Amino acid sequence: MHSVAVLALDGVIPFDLATPLEVFGRTVDASGGSAYELLVCGPRRSVDAGPTRLSVPHGLDRLVRCDTVVVPGRSDPGQTPPAHVLDALRAAADRGARLASICVGAFDLAATGLLDGLRATTHWRAAPLLAARHPRVEVDSAALFVDNGRILCSAGAAAGLDLCLHMVGRDHGGAVAAESARTAVVPLTREAGQAQFITDDHLGSSSLTATLHWIEERASRRLTVEEIARAATVSTRTLNRRFADELGVTPSLWLVRARVRRAQRLLETTDWPVERVARECGLGSAGNLRARFAAIVGTTPARYRAALTSRAFPHPSAGTC
Repeated sequence: MHSVAVLALDGVIPFDLATPLEVFGRTVDASGGSAYELLVCGPRRSVDAGPTRLSVPHGLDRLVRCDTVVVPGRSDPGQTPPAHVLDALRAAADRGARLASICVGAFDLAATGLLDGLRATTHWRAAPLLAARHPRVEVDSAALFVDNGRILCSAGAAAGLDLCLHMVGRDHGGAVAAESARTAVVPLTREAGQAQFITDDHLGSSSLTATLHWIEERASRRLTVEEIARAATVSTRTLNRRFADELGVTPSLWLVRARVRRAQRLLETTDWPVERVARECGLGSAGNLRARFAAIVGTTPARYRAALTSRAFPHPSAGTC
């Protein structure tokens, strides 16, 4: 039977720890038997897990012998695990184990060096820190999960469910994964990535912060790069250079993202038709909104609204958006 070890360290996030236990623990194979052997492993027999303490029945020696090792996130992702924990993860990988991280567990996985040169993801709020701490890792802040074969990562919280169901599908096929998804009452796949949840592009320490706020306040209007440059009291050439250096995008692309963010807020808080949302956010036409929305958020405005709102609002008001 395929064995799955879930690493438990002090500060482990209970939801991240429970996710693989629930998904793999409730998965049955085609014959109706348990598909996985589950073990909670760690260097200590009990760990702090937020408001509670958790028992850890197995040590790191057992983790090294498992077929899959899941690394949950911890409350302080900046704290490097002890050397013997990293050694155990590397030893498991050397034996051919599949390693997967959930949420900010990617920091602990990256600390082993096993993510160097690979694409990885984590919670979108933590992605810049992961990229800064581990520059050899290709951080994709938009992905719900990343599969590099033997090394996998997921984004925050519920994305761990997506990753675990994906691994079940790899191990036992789509039918078994679909049944596991039904048991967990979650969709087997989600078409959009983390981009749908990212709320802003602001950089608090950027020299462009005031300019970015100025653009946000006027995103629904017709704006040109020249107007933005005048507001920033710089030349268009200097503006373009600063955006490239500090944000990695052009002023025009940042403006489009600001308009798409406004469209997201309108879709969440009003029942306006897509045509009106497009006008109110500055993208003009429904066709242009759909194209920009798909490119940046990864889904359509209609599907975004259906997924992230549970009711229409009878008295829409753009004034609060």
